[in-house]
Amino acid sequence: MQHKNIKKECEELWAKNKYYVLSKSHKVYLNIREYLKEKEVDIAYLQEKIQSAKDIEESKKDFHNAILHVWGYFKKEASETEKQGLFDILEEYMEGKNNQEAVIQYLNALLKRYPNEYLQESTFLTGEQDEIMA
Repeated sequence: MQHKNIKKECEELWAKNKYYVLSKSHKVYLNIREYLKEKEVDIAYLQEKIQSAKDIEESKKDFHNAILHVWGYFKKEASETEKQGLFDILEEYMEGKNNQEAVIQYLNALLKRYPNEYLQESTFLTGEQDEIMA
């Protein structure tokens, strides 16, 4: 029974942090995803892997990829104008005309308009990467 609880805790922790990790490193994201497929998992190990992603230098490509994944939660509801707004601000980020925070603020505005419990828990959007705990 203990094993099932640890697995569930790990899955919940991953659910909160996966887009943040993806925004830092696609490779680390894939490594953690593979790790979670194992029979035996360890919450401390997972926390360490997620925590280590914080130290990875910003990657525009990985951040862009994470934004596209998150956009998938809005694409059926958001208007064409909202979509264009996100893609414009994302393009500006890619060109160095604004920062990640501007893109995340835009997504958070969409999240207020189109609530999604899963995304509301995401450290990627809440900015609570310092609280990587189960």
